[in-house]
Amino acid sequence: MDWVRTINDAIEYMEENLTEDITLADISKAVNLSAFHFQRAFTLLTGMSPAEYLRKRRLSQAASELVKGDGKVIDIALKFGFNSPESFTKAFTRFHGVSPAQAKKGEPIQFMSRYTVQITIKGGSIMEYKIEKWEEMDLLVHAKLFNAETSETEIPKFWDEYYSNEEYRKIPGYLGVCAQVKSGSDEFKYGIGCKASDVDGVPEGFEVIHIPEYDWAVFKCVGPSPNAIQDMWERIYKEWLPVSEYELIPDVDIENYLPGDPSAADYVSEICIPVKKR
Repeated sequence: MDWVRTINDAIEYMEENLTEDITLADISKAVNLSAFHFQRAFTLLTGMSPAEYLRKRRLSQAASELVKGDGKVIDIALKFGFNSPESFTKAFTRFHGVSPAQAKKGEPIQFMSRYTVQITIKGGSIMEYKIEKWEEMDLLVHAKLFNAETSETEIPKFWDEYYSNEEYRKIPGYLGVCAQVKSGSDEFKYGIGCKASDVDGVPEGFEVIHIPEYDWAVFKCVGPSPNAIQDMWERIYKEWLPVSEYELIPDVDIENYLPGDPSAADYVSEICIPVKKR
């Protein structure tokens, strides 16, 4: 998959639908990706979430119409998806630093133009990774569904909940597993656990996720967690996937937290993603 082209196609879809009520699921479906993988790729490549991009572009276009035309605030608010003039005024003022009424009178406004994603290849540190073939396997995880738009803040809370539960702490929770659910959904399953072979049976509150045989790209992350993992995810999408002979299989990906002090500068963790040759 050409990630740069895919994200630019998604931006094109959003730009064409700035005045429509579109969801993350709608956008990801338009570019044939799961909501989770689209949300991650878009955020890493643009520095903002799809929802944030839509909000800023709508407020930018709304300001342009206010300044250039004679449109009423309420009409422009409804056109760009705001339920009331009050909610529009609040969002508008927060973004532009002036109210809609002040903007109509000529006060300076902020404006975010349409994005185009490009990849610039730069020299720098070497990404340490290996390609390995793994046989099919079963993972034992405590899992729940997450919304792609809120997962960045909710998953760390999920880890805290896991380790605050005495029963769950009996299971070695060294894997973080992201698994797709049905196509078109804006939810995905995230689980904390281990290989099923590490434990006898399936304890209450856990389930088994079966993973087929794949080739896996395994990236070494060095540094305190979760920063090292987050930094590596960004490098994978910005530096590795655009030029690699491999492409991501959007199924399951795994974060492997190895033994050691997660806060140490030399702590090692891994990102494991299933891949195939282009």
